[in-house]
Amino acid sequence: MSDDHPLATVETLALVALGGFAGANARFVVDGALGPFGFGLAGTLAANVCGCLLLGFVLYEEVYVGVFSRQLRVAVGTGFLSSFTTYSTFAVQTFEAGTDSLALVLGNVGANYALGFAGVLLGRWLALSFAAEVDA
Repeated sequence: MSDDHPLATVETLALVALGGFAGANARFVVDGALGPFGFGLAGTLAANVCGCLLLGFVLYEEVYVGVFSRQLRVAVGTGFLSSFTTYSTFAVQTFEAGTDSLALVLGNVGANYALGFAGVLLGRWLALSFAAEVDA
């Protein structure tokens, strides 16, 4: 089936919906597990960093290896990870933490961005390692 076939669009929408459902539920579990730590910031930080790592891997896997199907990348990247990670929760929690401590705000912003970028780099490294294994 070609990508411009109407059923391909329905398939893509279904994959995004299923991935989104799974990602939202995974996020709920992470928040529940880490919620008692760090004013609720810990769950969001963990989800955002893990999401950056996974998205970095998925995107660089496409560049270096290309084993994953387009459908898998859509389901994981657009569906699962877009529901698992969240900028809006990060922004609201950071704003709310600001009423307690400027240091907490700066630490949370710095941790989300620094660890998020590190996650992407680690995902890229994993994709390159995976590519080396496939080529071997």
